[in-house]
Amino acid sequence: MFKIGNITIEHNTALGPMAGVTDLPFRLLCKEMGCGLLYTEMISAKALYYKNKNTEPLLETRKEEYPLALQLFGSEPDLIADMAKMLEDGPYDIFDLNMGCPVPKVFNNGEGSALMGNPKLVEEILTKLVKAVKKPVTIKIRKGIDDSSVNAVEIARIAEGCGVSAVAVHGRTRVQYYSGKADWDIIAKVKAAVHIPVIGNGDIESGTDARRMMTETGCDAVMVARRARGNPWIFRQINSYLEHQTEEKGPDYREIADMILRHAAMEAEAFGEYMGVLRMRKHVAWYTAGLPHSAAMRRKVNEAETLDDLKRLLTSDTLSSIIC
Repeated sequence: MFKIGNITIEHNTALGPMAGVTDLPFRLLCKEMGCGLLYTEMISAKALYYKNKNTEPLLETRKEEYPLALQLFGSEPDLIADMAKMLEDGPYDIFDLNMGCPVPKVFNNGEGSALMGNPKLVEEILTKLVKAVKKPVTIKIRKGIDDSSVNAVEIARIAEGCGVSAVAVHGRTRVQYYSGKADWDIIAKVKAAVHIPVIGNGDIESGTDARRMMTETGCDAVMVARRARGNPWIFRQINSYLEHQTEEKGPDYREIADMILRHAAMEAEAFGEYMGVLRMRKHVAWYTAGLPHSAAMRRKVNEAETLDDLKRLLTSDTLSSIIC
């Protein structure tokens, strides 16, 4: 258990926001598996201002998700503050500023991880954002833009000085994207430099990894992003190890099939059956990665257009004939 501002978070785990992945259905499944803190997919402050229709589904949430952080991205201080203030009466417990996204279309617009190259702008954004809302404000950052400009500690100190309530640190630079090994030392340095909670992110694949990161860095919680794709059980496994020092077994084939069908039904409810099944194709690839003959399963799933198609594929007989 840890706190961000006045928000108590039951488990020391967080689901990292991922565009096109951490939608409402997936967040709900991760919450069921014990994830402590959820984040929306990152939402453009500019898109909110212009009432972009594609942004509306990203704002949808359910009370079962509590506590939930709404993650904004942008580079205009007044606009970010105004959009957060506009949403403050909504069902969001925390406002998070994305300063970690490495993708070119975000970075080249001066947003996401590009902000780490402009500490003065970061200070202006965070000062106005914290003043604009009464709810806690957090940030998600990287080690730096590249190895010649590692400044996570500087940015974290600026954030704390502006009244930010917590910082999540991904131990890779923007240039690294998601390759190479995450630098946990930078997480430890940030933790030593500030008094607000620090959430560590990078290379958490198991409960033992989570415990080791918390022991080595002193961080208050761990964030899992890509390793949660197709594996919402990871939060149950991490919580079990952190809280009881017990190793949880991974899911068997039947559990995986049942989770895929539940996930698909929730996607269909949220986005319509055809789009829901279409959106599940990447999820099924993640759920079945590493299983025997999973490539055959993916090929068949990519032909599915209805929930019934998926159900037929995932009956015990069909499943066993493909992946066993």
